[in-house]
Amino acid sequence: MKKGLRAGSCMAMVLSAALAAGCGGKDAPVAPPRQVWVVQAQAGAGEAALAFPGEVHAREESPLSFRVGGKLVRRAVDAGARVEQGQLLAELDPADQALQAQAAQAQLAAAEAELARSKGDLDRYARLVEQQLVSRSTYEAQKAAYEAAAGQARAARAQRDVTRNQAGYTALRAPRAGVVASRQAEAGQVVAAGQTIFVLAADGGREVAIDLPEARIRQFRVGDAARIELWNAPGRPLPGTIREIAPAADAQTRSFAARVALDESAWDEVELGQSARVYLAQDAAGDAGLRVPLAALQRGEDDAASVWVVRAGKAVRVPVVAGGFGSESVPVRGEGLAPGDWVVAAGGHLLREGEAVAPVDRDNVPVNPGRP
Repeated sequence: MKKGLRAGSCMAMVLSAALAAGCGGKDAPVAPPRQVWVVQAQAGAGEAALAFPGEVHAREESPLSFRVGGKLVRRAVDAGARVEQGQLLAELDPADQALQAQAAQAQLAAAEAELARSKGDLDRYARLVEQQLVSRSTYEAQKAAYEAAAGQARAARAQRDVTRNQAGYTALRAPRAGVVASRQAEAGQVVAAGQTIFVLAADGGREVAIDLPEARIRQFRVGDAARIELWNAPGRPLPGTIREIAPAADAQTRSFAARVALDESAWDEVELGQSARVYLAQDAAGDAGLRVPLAALQRGEDDAASVWVVRAGKAVRVPVVAGGFGSESVPVRGEGLAPGDWVVAAGGHLLREGEAVAPVDRDNVPVNPGRP
């Protein structure tokens, strides 16, 4: 009887242990690794460029105008025409200038006649004063009259020369060889002296006019290298350098006008007025390092910058120093970051140090970062 009781007690204990193991001894389920989108950090030397839209211009663009006013009677060239130095471009009605030249010539003739008369009187008074037939003061007065007549003759001669020059100013000629970039007056129009008739783009240098933002103006210097791409020829960069930067910002746009000169070898590849994009390297702390997407950069409580790097299947925070922000990426530099590292490009704010992750690329294909 006692053996039966002991056997029953043992069976009950074994059953209780089995039930306890089945109910409370099972391990909690393990969460799967968090899936993250990763990209490889790229060397930033060739990518740290800012792009600025611009337009191709001639280095020397001269507004051409008449030095006298009048009625425009003939226009010899049109916009886009190629001209040589000294070629006639337009003419004013020369009638008024010719009449002024005739009047100035007549005034000169009268002044020279008066000068001749005064010279004869002075010679006679000189002989009379030697014979003491007239006073010395009378001779001095005649001498002063002669000098005044000589001055009037010189003034009349200068006025005659001015009117002759003005008569020649009725013909507008090209000061140098080039292309007529624009026409701003038409035959029959009455124009004022100094009013622009044509804009001449001289042969020679070609450059791109751009505007530099006020926030980055200290990053660029005259002589900095640039890459220029024409809108109609993408992927074919042309070499150039910054030739000039305006010393003051535009009052309306708050940007600084700049000119980027193309190398002489590229002059024949561009046309005036073409649209272009100029790439200038940033002078930032991270330009010599790597570039990562903007979303990859994380900011801590102390505003320190960092990125998440996937190593051995875990997320590792790497402190970095960030440079100037671009439109899609940012240059960074850090001792724990190397070219080819897989950087978390999105969702980094949800990660924890050492958390297991499943990295995938842009096409949602799993990647296997090999760096431990």
